[in-house]
Amino acid sequence: MSARQADAPDVQNFDAPRPYKLARVGVRGVKKPVQVHRPGQAPHGVVATFDMFVDLPANQKGTHMSRNLEALADVLDEAIAEETRGLENMCRRLVLRLLEKHDYAEDADVEATADFFLARTNPGGKSTVENYGLIAQAFGRRGEAVTRRVGVVVTGMSACPCAMETARHKFAEKGQRPNPDIPFITHNQRNIVRLCIDVPEDEDVEAEHLVDLCEAALSAPTFELLKRGEEGDLVIQAHHTPRFVEDVVREALHLVVKRYGGLGDAVVVQCSSEAEESIHKHNAYAERRTTLGELRA
Repeated sequence: MSARQADAPDVQNFDAPRPYKLARVGVRGVKKPVQVHRPGQAPHGVVATFDMFVDLPANQKGTHMSRNLEALADVLDEAIAEETRGLENMCRRLVLRLLEKHDYAEDADVEATADFFLARTNPGGKSTVENYGLIAQAFGRRGEAVTRRVGVVVTGMSACPCAMETARHKFAEKGQRPNPDIPFITHNQRNIVRLCIDVPEDEDVEAEHLVDLCEAALSAPTFELLKRGEEGDLVIQAHHTPRFVEDVVREALHLVVKRYGGLGDAVVVQCSSEAEESIHKHNAYAERRTTLGELRA
């Protein structure tokens, strides 16, 4: 380091002109290539986007942002050397490293997001590879255990039960009785489900399993490639299972309880469903943040 660099003032350590503590200060949108290791799977590469934060004491002017990038570089090197399992464990290491580098901070939290792909079978029985969103989080307080969280973002399809019953009623008023064994007309939505769950110590939660739960909670999944007959099969499937956004969230929470019944009551679960409406200019939205204990009760 040059003498000029050594003598440069550390402005971040100056007194804050307005002494208010800040909860989260850091960097967002840092993209890095990452090798993901999961049980029973070959390692595969993803491009992950990292957001990294610490809290800032009331008396300190600024956070040393470059330390976040140094911490990330260290953890990525360690992950390559030691084959760290999963983005959530990488985030956990990063939380601990941030607290080491920011000795004035009490809290740190990290989120990493990435695209990942899963093999699927479309309604025509054809193999396809579909894209999903992966979420990994970790947050902790100095001297306490770090909480890990895994989540997914799944794009599917929902069919409106209200419009279906209203249309059925209108036809019945005219003396036309639709066949009850055939799903009736309604409008559809592209539905985006986000499901996250805490991962207790010594446990693993696989993103692929969360995707399965989300797709089961929707009226139907979506696929990149569908021929005409397959499109028809998918629309029929969705209309056989009409669901509001409220239904999607409740069904996903129900399936989480069934799948992860062995996890502790304190495990946090968060699920949301957003329907991009086809007959409105707005979207419909539902969300629940809760614990497994509350859901069981």
